[in-house]
Amino acid sequence: MQNFINKIEQAGELVRIKTKVNTELEIAEIADRMSKQPGGGKALLFENNGTNFPVLINALGSVKRMQIALGVNNFDEIGQEIENLFKTITSPKKGFFDKLKMLPELAALSSYMPKTTAGKGTSQEVIHLNPDLSILPVLKTWSRDGGKFITLPQVITKDPVTGIRNVGMYRMQIFDNKTTGMHWHRHKTGARHFSGYKKLGKKMPVAVALGGHPALTYSATAPLPDNIDEYMLAGFLRKEKVKLVKAMTQDIYVPAEADIIIEGYVDPEEDFILEGPFGDHTGFFSLADMYPKFHVTCVTHKRNAVYPATLVGIPPMEDAYVARVTERLFLPLIKMSMLPELKDMNIPDAGVAHNLTLVSIEKSFPGHAHKIMTSLWGAGQMMFNKILVVFDKKPDVSDYIQAAKIVSENVDPENDLNFMKGPLDVLDHSSDKFAYGSKLGIDATEKYEEEKHKTEKLKINPKTAEPDIIDIKNKFPEIKEINDELLKSGISVLFISIEKNKKNHVKKLSEELIKEQGINKIKFLIFVDYPVNVFDTEQTIWIFAGNFEPLRDSFIFKSEKETEVSHAVFDGTRKRADIDNFKRDWPDIVTSDEETIKLVDEKWDKYGMGEFIPSPSVKYKHLVMSKTAIVE
Repeated sequence: MQNFINKIEQAGELVRIKTKVNTELEIAEIADRMSKQPGGGKALLFENNGTNFPVLINALGSVKRMQIALGVNNFDEIGQEIENLFKTITSPKKGFFDKLKMLPELAALSSYMPKTTAGKGTSQEVIHLNPDLSILPVLKTWSRDGGKFITLPQVITKDPVTGIRNVGMYRMQIFDNKTTGMHWHRHKTGARHFSGYKKLGKKMPVAVALGGHPALTYSATAPLPDNIDEYMLAGFLRKEKVKLVKAMTQDIYVPAEADIIIEGYVDPEEDFILEGPFGDHTGFFSLADMYPKFHVTCVTHKRNAVYPATLVGIPPMEDAYVARVTERLFLPLIKMSMLPELKDMNIPDAGVAHNLTLVSIEKSFPGHAHKIMTSLWGAGQMMFNKILVVFDKKPDVSDYIQAAKIVSENVDPENDLNFMKGPLDVLDHSSDKFAYGSKLGIDATEKYEEEKHKTEKLKINPKTAEPDIIDIKNKFPEIKEINDELLKSGISVLFISIEKNKKNHVKKLSEELIKEQGINKIKFLIFVDYPVNVFDTEQTIWIFAGNFEPLRDSFIFKSEKETEVSHAVFDGTRKRADIDNFKRDWPDIVTSDEETIKLVDEKWDKYGMGEFIPSPSVKYKHLVMSKTAIVE
């Protein structure tokens, strides 16, 4: 960690803040302002926070810092190296000399495996056998959070039968000086290990590593296949095996070079505890729920340990840059193991990792896009994806305007939208059921003859659709704003904000709208609640994708004549108990409170961070609907 801090400081990517700051809300508000700067801003090291541990935050929140962390000049280098290694190992070998040529690759692969060593590691230079978590500068990040949370932990568990290790990243709410929550979702390996210990009636040993080489932290976030050791990935990324030492009080091994180790156990026989709410990476609060308790038995750390933290909330933030590495890292793995026709993948920041994914393929038969959808929805954590758009040769899927144009040209709403049901991310708040709902696959490929329908012969230039916005708003007063700017770029989409006040409002309104001159030529209408700013595309897509449950919230209007287009209406409004019969609690969006914003405004010159940066929360405060995390 110290080496990494030195490197990013030399690269001009770090700001040291010596002014005393509070771990409750103040650090997070400063970090929110910095992380939303173009390119991710700087990493921040808070050296005076009331504890003996500096706080490092936004450390991985830029392309440059992620490249320094992983020792590359381009993220694609990692993917290419994985692909080359995979090809070398799996390609047919004709004879003895071909097999002999593999030895260097096999030797390199073995050198990435973690190594257990005797004695103590530097992560155990200071040992607290009577642990007290209050010595650590654990942050409270948002005023409506349930408390303080450890946000960047490497949670180490092992299968009770096989002993195979898993390293995951699950937030940990502090309940007292020796107890935290353990927020592992039902789909995660840690939760499966917990179930194994419960069946055996045994307490589950757990260790939590904080800091160390940033490759360790990244690897804990990586969506690796089951039974692939995350610390092997860390060894591959850093080109040096991770050294592990025995924990002091638990039968588990921990990284020798981590900054801080928290040891303890989870008792499967113990009642769960109410954990949360927490302002999450979706930009909405994940609401309070019942999770296991983690009992701390020991804390160890380096003498010069740094406490790492991250901040999540309305995108883009630090996690967006971590996701970009994952996207580049696992694209070749998916190609080599299951989908060789996959060409590229992009996960937009506004899609918060699981709501929206764009992929391009080398299409070679009718229905190929459907094959890709079903395959990806069955591949590891891609099972949580909610909206998947499949392209063929064009476009560059990181060029969102070009991608939207292709969707506009190639997609017939009547025939090219595909729905299925499956697991959703636990943090998805839009579905009627917890962690289960529907998915939308959009086939934006050029169609083979067998895939074509009569309506696809019709090519209407979106630029010729000229709805009379003023007249429409006068005729339908519940419509507050209409953004038709995308039409000018050849994209057949309208963003509409509405004050919804009756049952089936969006569907009934759409039935009337699509008859209006101009709108009758537009393929896609996307609705959000007023006062979402529909002229801010990022904001609108983020809100829409979060609130959208594909099967429930999609309305397809088929064209009656060959000279007309069909329409798809997507309802991205909040679903309410009174008019939508929505039974689950709806989370509010994540913002700072006025008092914290004012405090940081007044202290800004003391931080030594240069030109004043206003709070991002000011941009979103008009969307806040509740004083708690739940919208009533």
